[in-house]
Amino acid sequence: MNNIVFLFVTLFGIGKISKIPGSIASLTTTIFLFFILHILNVSPNIVLILIILIFFLSLYVVNIFIKNLDNKDPKEVVIDEFIGQSIPICLYEIAHTDPKETSEVLTSYFIMFILFRIFDIAKPYPVSYYDKNFKNSFGVIMDDVAAGLYVVAVLVLYMVISS
Repeated sequence: MNNIVFLFVTLFGIGKISKIPGSIASLTTTIFLFFILHILNVSPNIVLILIILIFFLSLYVVNIFIKNLDNKDPKEVVIDEFIGQSIPICLYEIAHTDPKETSEVLTSYFIMFILFRIFDIAKPYPVSYYDKNFKNSFGVIMDDVAAGLYVVAVLVLYMVISS
């Protein structure tokens, strides 16, 4: 059971990479979702439902992992990056159902990756609120969910201004 918990919260060991594991997990998530959504053509609605299920499962599993740790947000826990990075990508795909050129999709995914990393690292409010005030799985995960929602807000704002 401990191995399954470890593999889940570290995204199959990505979290154990010594340098920038969060960024590597976000990049891996971006590439994985491109593959799932554009190569395998899985519906973004199905992917979003799976992300929601992973979110709720993470609330439980991350608590198991951090239960006996002093640091309640260890850097090896990167399932939160997977969830946070997935939110803008899934919502982008749901909102843009028309066929797109691969270059347009890759550019959009790259922008979402960069924006997510900026918000996750800079931690503007309320990202910082969750990070500082909840020393449990809820705080670990919700700061990345908030960062992902910031990306969505920026993209919606951009679409409104540019149209």
